[in-house]
Amino acid sequence: MAKKLSSAIGVDLGSRYIKVAEVKLQGRQPVVTALGIAETPEGTIDHMGVHDPKTVGSALKQLLTSSGCTSTDVVLSLAGQGSVLVRTLEVPTMNDGELKQHMDWEITRNIPFSESTVVSDYKAFPPDQPGATNMDVVMAIAPQSVVDMMVDLLKAAGKKAGAFDVEPLGLARCLKVGYDAELAGQTVCVVEVGHKTTAINIYKDGRLLMPRQVPVGGEMITRSLADGLAVGLDEAEDIKRSRARIPASASQPAGTAATQSFAAYNPFADAAPAAYNPFAPDDQPVAPAPEVPAPAASAPAEDPETLRIYSAMAPILEELMQEVRRSVDYFRSKGGDIDQILLTGGGSKLKGLDSYLAGILGINVRLMDPLQGVSVSAKKADPAMINDARQDFVVAVGNGLHVAF
Repeated sequence: MAKKLSSAIGVDLGSRYIKVAEVKLQGRQPVVTALGIAETPEGTIDHMGVHDPKTVGSALKQLLTSSGCTSTDVVLSLAGQGSVLVRTLEVPTMNDGELKQHMDWEITRNIPFSESTVVSDYKAFPPDQPGATNMDVVMAIAPQSVVDMMVDLLKAAGKKAGAFDVEPLGLARCLKVGYDAELAGQTVCVVEVGHKTTAINIYKDGRLLMPRQVPVGGEMITRSLADGLAVGLDEAEDIKRSRARIPASASQPAGTAATQSFAAYNPFADAAPAAYNPFAPDDQPVAPAPEVPAPAASAPAEDPETLRIYSAMAPILEELMQEVRRSVDYFRSKGGDIDQILLTGGGSKLKGLDSYLAGILGINVRLMDPLQGVSVSAKKADPAMINDARQDFVVAVGNGLHVAF
């Protein structure tokens, strides 16, 4: 469904914000020529996908105009549990014809939707070493109705689809453009903390090795703050953005939690352990809230207000950390290891989150900059907005970088 483009608008339709990033090729250099972010109309997008394409299309049209996007073609991610399935497979090394036959079979047996008419694609990566017996393949499947709806959405926005993509491959482009030389040979876990969900994707040298999405995100942290501090959601969101900070004492030192032995956990198994699901019916049993780690005895004293705010959001932070740990442990159980974690997405801006994960997991964690390696010449974008919302644009920029590949 893709064609070679010299300019494109990368679009990320999030449940809280819509983000756009126009990328044009100047020679071989990708240049970001427009950036924009706007609130998603309430109730139109959730963890399952887009529910009101007409309203979203109208909002996208306004954002494209205000941000100065002029390209005709849009590269749009298909996202949401009801919109797309992304899976990595290890298959025997084979030629293109054999691979097509095999993937036709894999796609048919992996359709998870009630709708049987689907659009599918796959990307094969050559074996790491000559003579290797296996190769990695990334497979994506989406209902035809979802693709048709996205085409109508873009028409309402006055644009056309240059390509439909999936978020893990957009993130891979940001890694390739901004971090290729720096991370050569390393296995990296990219944790993208969104509004309703968090994507936990593992890559090596531009290859997607394991994609996973969990129903824990910034919205749950906000709701936890609202409940714990007895304030409204708007005030809780403001507290999260301006005053919330994870204290250094929240990260247990290496030798305690970071080195505990955990049973290998398979997040893709049919009988996975029950975890808290904010979208489950009220009468569905859920696992009890995880225990919040006690501050290390040697940690310096923290401001009482900082600790009060942290205590309110700590159960959700612990749940997020456990989901990342489960993914890392599962990958390790398959013989791999993680060199470092790159943290991105709007939720990654919570102060101290990188140090919190690093201290407990015992893995180097740092923020990922989606604009690293690209020039930015977005005349209508406020520099302060770009700096503040940098991590929010990772999927939009990754989609726009379609032009460079």
